[in-house]
Amino acid sequence: MAAINKILIANRGEIACRVIRTARKMGIATVAVYSDADAEALHVRQADEAVHIGPAPSSQSYIVIDRILDAIRKTGADAVHPGYGFLSENPAFAEALEKAGIAFIGPPVGAIQAMGDKITSKKIAAEAGVSTVPGHMGLIEDAEEAVRISASIGYPVMIKASAGGGGKGMRIAWNDAEAREGFQSSRNEAKNSFGDDRIFIEKFVDQPRHIEIQVLGDQHGNTLYLGERECSIQRRNQKVIEEAPSPFLDAATRKAMGEQAVALAKAVGYFSAGTVEFIVDGSRNFYFLEMNTRLQVEHPVTELVTGIDLVEQMIRVAAGETLSFGQDDVKLTGWAVESRLYAEDPYRNFLPSIGRLTRYRPPAEGGQDDGTVVRNDTGVFEGGEISMYYDPMIAKLCTWAPDRVGAIDAMGKALDDFEVDGIGHNLPFLSAVMDHDRFRSGNITTAFIAEEFPDGFSGVHPDSAAAKKLAAIAVLINQALQERAVQISGTIGNHRRIPARDWVVTLAGFEEAVTLETLPDGASVRFSDGTRLSVASAWLPGRQHARFHVGGEIVGVKINLIGSAIRLRWRGMDVTARVRSPRTAELARLMPVKLPPDTSKMLLCPMPGVITSVSVKAGDAVEAGQTLATVEAMKMENVLKAERKGVVKRVAASQGQSLAVDELIMEFE
Repeated sequence: MAAINKILIANRGEIACRVIRTARKMGIATVAVYSDADAEALHVRQADEAVHIGPAPSSQSYIVIDRILDAIRKTGADAVHPGYGFLSENPAFAEALEKAGIAFIGPPVGAIQAMGDKITSKKIAAEAGVSTVPGHMGLIEDAEEAVRISASIGYPVMIKASAGGGGKGMRIAWNDAEAREGFQSSRNEAKNSFGDDRIFIEKFVDQPRHIEIQVLGDQHGNTLYLGERECSIQRRNQKVIEEAPSPFLDAATRKAMGEQAVALAKAVGYFSAGTVEFIVDGSRNFYFLEMNTRLQVEHPVTELVTGIDLVEQMIRVAAGETLSFGQDDVKLTGWAVESRLYAEDPYRNFLPSIGRLTRYRPPAEGGQDDGTVVRNDTGVFEGGEISMYYDPMIAKLCTWAPDRVGAIDAMGKALDDFEVDGIGHNLPFLSAVMDHDRFRSGNITTAFIAEEFPDGFSGVHPDSAAAKKLAAIAVLINQALQERAVQISGTIGNHRRIPARDWVVTLAGFEEAVTLETLPDGASVRFSDGTRLSVASAWLPGRQHARFHVGGEIVGVKINLIGSAIRLRWRGMDVTARVRSPRTAELARLMPVKLPPDTSKMLLCPMPGVITSVSVKAGDAVEAGQTLATVEAMKMENVLKAERKGVVKRVAASQGQSLAVDELIMEFE
């Protein structure tokens, strides 16, 4: 095949920007496609050319094959990179490109057909002697059949969309009722997201690890594996944090899994980059789950530990080149961690959040002073809008270090320095995981989030040591504000107010009298119990982020001034500090506490979305756990259930209506 000169990227957002970056490095021109919602998107700005392909819903733009083919004809592109999601695992798309003489930067059509469908791939794996999870591989027609099959396999079971991915079209059922409801929800999500509502069921392996092997092959029969990725930190079956290598595998298991993944790839004539996913139990027994015939979201961690640019290799393979290295040349060096930054509110059970990014300042990329590396793959920019039409991922923040603890610590610092405002996002949660003892130990399973955060995430409450650090920072910020306030021009010099030294700091239930002593290179804060903390920073009023040297430690803190209060965000903590004079603090203790409004008799919309169904009407008596309504947002269906018994007084929303967060759906008597 001739050299590739112009690549059309049949995708959007972060992955489109990622492909553009490598194509530019290789001297290849790029074409972006965009919907109405993405007219000002980052990938459109970065590409050499851009073509409009339709309305905002992906079903009318990004997954319409004819619109992509038309864009190819308009621009003269000679190759297409599909990214992940959308058309990346659609054999009809790959076949259409083949007929048009356009290089598909991905695997052959036959491999997509064989491995892209979860049911077919499991049958092929079983025939090849690969260990698979028990389940029903045939298609399931209706909810009652799903219940019968689930009961015969034995609960719990996993209900999956055959064409699914990204956690969509998946439900765990622990009984008949959940199997019935899960089948319908999975089918709806699958149809809306992939245009394919086929469903299958398999045994859910309790307490598993999710570990995947990256494979890479060329068109000349050379196939190899590039180590593994640990993807066990998941929420609602969607990966949140990944790392490479896995802290659980030994060399023998890694080799066995890698060789099995390669054998499976060769069995279907696979070339390009692909991923074979396994679940691994506590005894390191591994079972084939599926093969993703595309580039994975989490591919950067593999690139960081191998030094291999997977997108570049995909392009070279599509151009007919032979792999320039063999299995023995693949070395895993150091450790890499990836955190997926999502537009979802962790304080509202991670429900999707949409809106404008009023502030978006990622940490500095590249090599750091301490020898670590920071990488941020993103598709957004400050001032851009997070749309309700697509996946809520904002960025993938990655760090590399010589060892696992170093990579985790580097991630914690990078998250501290990542500024995002204007929408709900999961930065505080990611920070909390980095500091979690169980995560740091490597003793993790896919149930980690459910087990460690069973009641959801409500932020990290500072312990005594953290509270003192934040208090010292608040006192230093207050001192800077006080000194600025006295530097008013035109005042009589010897009549200027001298900032006080004695203060009372309150934050997160912590209150303590402190004394500030100014030093040549900062300050010292003495607490009432006699302890001292040195604190210094170059922070200036107006800056929303700064690094502080506190007690010998460097911490990156986000700062917002709210009236006389100081909001500080650090390591998953979000506290409002007040630094008052002793007399003001005494009076503040006498102030009554303002109670929040009573919403106990209301069902409010938990996220911006569309009401897809209302299951009750005024006057209906409802039981605890009964379905009340269904809301769809960002391609995910969310079932809202009654928390307790009651009678519906009024239904304020109807099917098809778009609601904002906290907008009323119904009231109860």
